Amino acid sequence: MLALAACGGTNGTDEPADGVSGTGDTSEATATPAEDAPSGELTVFAAASLNKVFEELGTVVEQAHPEVSVTFSFAGSSDLVSQILAGAPADVLATANESTMTQAVEGGAVAGEPTVFAENVLTLVVPAGNPARVTGLDASLDGAALVVCAPQVPCGAATVALAELMGVTLNPVSEESAVTDVLGKVTSGQADAGLVYSTDAAGAGDAIEVIEVPEADQVVNRYPVAVLEGSQVPELAQLWVDTLTGEAGREILAGAGFRLP
Repeated sequence: MLALAACGGTNGTDEPADGVSGTGDTSEATATPAEDAPSGELTVFAAASLNKVFEELGTVVEQAHPEVSVTFSFAGSSDLVSQILAGAPADVLATANESTMTQAVEGGAVAGEPTVFAENVLTLVVPAGNPARVTGLDASLDGAALVVCAPQVPCGAATVALAELMGVTLNPVSEESAVTDVLGKVTSGQADAGLVYSTDAAGAGDAIEVIEVPEADQVVNRYPVAVLEGSQVPELAQLWVDTLTGEAGREILAGAGFRLP
């Protein structure tokens, strides 16, 4: 009897030591995922200047919510809006200025109110070594190959506003549809100078040199984000917006050099 008692030891209560009740139910509890855990595929359309920041934020979201996958489409803001208004499937839109977002709102593509989450300004960049000896938006650009964004995209609209503010006439050799294309022509040596966002310049490292344009601080682009009306996963879209405008997003944006509203 003592031997049997030892084999059937208890935890000091009427319950057996293995935690199984005396009701005869010997099934083991198994962990199951929470039924309300976010899951699904999220498609984010975003301005080209947000590429690195959004890729990093996408990793944060996917690590926090393993059942969620995020895909991106990066391009000039006006191109993104045109695609969305033409029926391209997307869940979130983030543009590099408020006027392009307004086009999406007026086209009925946006659900709710857009939220401004970051700000950016232009700066002048030249290839490493500054072979054309550019000193600013001045006479040093005469004969130099200057590249800017096209006027219909946010960085181009900011370029026009900056030139008007300074009272200068720019004569670019090409106008690009995205700020990343401008930067690419400068880093590759195809252009002697280019006007890009300060965040793009910061991310280019030693491939370029920055020539500050003090007046650029007076021409600020404000970046709005919004959930799209046609989203098939509006809860995930709102999760993205909340993460972007929350602590994690603000930390990533600040680290990339964006101004926070």
